[in-house]
Amino acid sequence: MISVSMLKGIWNYRGFIFGSVKREFQSKYRNSILGAAWTVIHPLAMIIVYTIIFSQIMHARLPGMDSTFAYSIYLCSGVITWGLFAEITGRCQNIFLDNANLIKKLSFPRICLPVIVLISSGLNFSIIFSLFILFLVLSGNFPGVVILAVVPVLIVQIVFAIGLGIILGVLNVFFRDVGQLFNIVLQFWFWFTPIVYPVTILPEKVRFLMNSNPMAALVNAYQTIMVNSQCPQWEKLLPVAFVGLLLCIIGIRLFRKRAGEMVDEL
Repeated sequence: MISVSMLKGIWNYRGFIFGSVKREFQSKYRNSILGAAWTVIHPLAMIIVYTIIFSQIMHARLPGMDSTFAYSIYLCSGVITWGLFAEITGRCQNIFLDNANLIKKLSFPRICLPVIVLISSGLNFSIIFSLFILFLVLSGNFPGVVILAVVPVLIVQIVFAIGLGIILGVLNVFFRDVGQLFNIVLQFWFWFTPIVYPVTILPEKVRFLMNSNPMAALVNAYQTIMVNSQCPQWEKLLPVAFVGLLLCIIGIRLFRKRAGEMVDEL
């Protein structure tokens, strides 16, 4: 999937990768009075708003769940999961276009660019997820040791997202409509995924369609861990893992084949 030369390139340019992530993080909050504190404020505000509106004002409840915060936890689990997926794919689809000048002026392994996106997105996710865990602890809804099940689910999600992202990034260089089209697809995809609604409210004839949605399986896995304090059904994640690996193989091959042509198209 990833050749030894690619891995060596990533390792040899690790300083460039981490330096880029650091500069990106710093530039995001440059000339801001609160600075990096906004990294905490934004997700914290999201969790508070969802909790107050859905739990205290709308009194939203999950079917079969008595907990006051069950729906808020369900919603936050889905939104945070989707946020990571959308950020990785959304940024990857423009990664080569946005760094056109850098690609033309400097000689470095181009594969470093998706790695930078992955690390930067992972950093944002880790901050948001940590605050979410803190909320679970303070509200008395921490799932316990089963929280460790998040690790393999997260790995599957990252493989799926980065594989799709690299394919979109390469195609978007040659066909600029790809990025525009995917943004539309992403909106429909969000509502086709049980994030703001439980899948149990859907008619039986519609539920089976969720089996064709990889993100539905991933979101459900997170929600099962966070809301029900149970390990997800691993067999439902196997197809997603397979599709993710397939996308990574296709993405890397497409990238290696078109890397030279991309410079001319940028």
